[in-house]
This record gives sequence, C-alpha cells and structure tokens, in this order.
Amino acid sequence: MQVDVQLVRDLAALLDDTNLTEIEVEDGDRKIRVARKAGGGAVAYAPPPVAAAPVAAAAPAAAPAPAEAAAAPVAANAIRSPIVGTAYLAAEPGAAPYAAVGSTVKAGDTVLIVEAMKVMNAITAPHAGTVKAVLVDNGQPVEYDQPLIVIE
Repeated sequence: MQVDVQLVRDLAALLDDTNLTEIEVEDGDRKIRVARKAGGGAVAYAPPPVAAAPVAAAAPAAAPAPAEAAAAPVAANAIRSPIVGTAYLAAEPGAAPYAAVGSTVKAGDTVLIVEAMKVMNAITAPHAGTVKAVLVDNGQPVEYDQPLIVIE
C-alpha cells in the first residue's frame, strides 16, 4: 500500500490545531487513521480491511449505573456544542467566566465560546434562566453535540 506521507502530516497538524484525539479518512480501499496518544503525540495507523466475524449469542444488556441515569436528565436540558473545538468559559485567561453555576443569564447572553480552526464561536443562552451546571472545563476539547451547560 502506498502511504501519502503529506496527507498523514496534514491530518496530524489538523489534530494539533483542533485538539481532536483522532481523525480518519477513507478513500476507496485506502483508510488512514491518525490518533493522538495520551502523551500528546500523533500516530498514524492504517488498519487492513477485516471481514466481520460471526456474532456469538449476545449477553443481556446491563442496567445503567445510577450515576449515568442521574446524568441523563441534565444532558437532556443542556446547551450542546454546535461544532467540534475547544471550550473557553471566559473571554481571556484570568478573566471572570461568562456564566458560573448559580448566575442568572438572559436569552442571547454569551455563556461560553467554542474555538474551532482559530475562529471563536459564541455560544449563547437560548432562554433566560439560572445556570444549574457547567459540564466542561476551561480549555477542554469538545465534540459535536456534547452537552456544555445547563440553564433552567
């Protein structure tokens, strides 16, 4: 298999720019996956195609843990990330956060920002209310549709 070294380097740079943990590109029979190790380095990996193995009898599904069941309602009311990027709770390092637990916000107030590809995207409150939970840390990478903040 011919590996496009420049493509792998570009994908690794994209991981660094977006703080993603992995990215995968598929082109016909060729599949390239670049993933970041826990230490922060990027590693290229291209798995060979594998035929699906027959599935044995499935084990019964376990009941969700109480913590997961309790977290589900919070996530249902949460403002979710519209994009993949990095969440910032304040306008700049050392500044007061846009919204903290217990603070009151009006509809349209900025509650945090998600940076993607060097563009700062303001995430606004869809309605007025009180911030019940902030589900991300400052500078934390976030995924699309990830719960960010709960306002009731």
